[in-house]
Amino acid sequence: MACSGGPDSVALASIVDRLARAAETDVVFAHVNHGVRAGAAQDECVVLSIGARLGRRVLIARPQLERDDEATLRDARYAALAALARATGSASVATAHTAEDQTETVLLALFRGTGLGGLAGIPPRRSLAAGIELVRPVLRLTHAELATELRRSGLPYAIDPSNAERRYRRNAVREPLERLRAEFPQLDRAVARCAAIVRGEIEGTDRAKARSALREGLLAQDALRDVPFERIEAALDAAARGKAAPQREAAHGAPSDSTDRSTRDDA
Repeated sequence: MACSGGPDSVALASIVDRLARAAETDVVFAHVNHGVRAGAAQDECVVLSIGARLGRRVLIARPQLERDDEATLRDARYAALAALARATGSASVATAHTAEDQTETVLLALFRGTGLGGLAGIPPRRSLAAGIELVRPVLRLTHAELATELRRSGLPYAIDPSNAERRYRRNAVREPLERLRAEFPQLDRAVARCAAIVRGEIEGTDRAKARSALREGLLAQDALRDVPFERIEAALDAAARGKAAPQREAAHGAPSDSTDRSTRDDA
């Protein structure tokens, strides 16, 4: 997994390490040192320390850069991560993008005048290179939720001062977003949910099709206006659980008599 040494990536490192131990699988921490600021060496040392404390390998990449703008740094980082994954025979690379990252991405896309693709935001997974997938397992979680894991782990972390530099466009939206979060505490969850819905519509997922059918049914009954989005999602969740129940029952054997069946149905 990619580990920058920042709080979110260290929290994810702790989660991934714990899950890997339970599954008895290996995990390698990959750190990309762009070398564009004075604290870069400190970040690298933090990641090496984490690897030592968890008993995990740490691989370091130091790409040569012609520029230090956002796009160049991002492209160099992903190319380096793909190269490290190939070197270790890894089929996937995990990154610690969060709900706040999703909010920033969607807003920046809106400011550019995006279409549906931009509103879908950061994908939870995509191809990084041939045979290597980039996954973002904590994309729906917030900094605060990851901070709980970070405190539990007791692992060291570093703060990147470049996160406050206004020359990077993403940083320019962070201060106003912090003020908005004081008024709208669920802002990041709402944007993450919106992005997931739009992505589902674009990809034509089963969930998106079920949502559309339910909305059309309510619209035909002139009842859609009175049904909030949360209730539609809750109905879809209940339907999904109902579909899963017979599958679990078939796996464990049918009820022994009709009394058991009626009791289960009433429940």
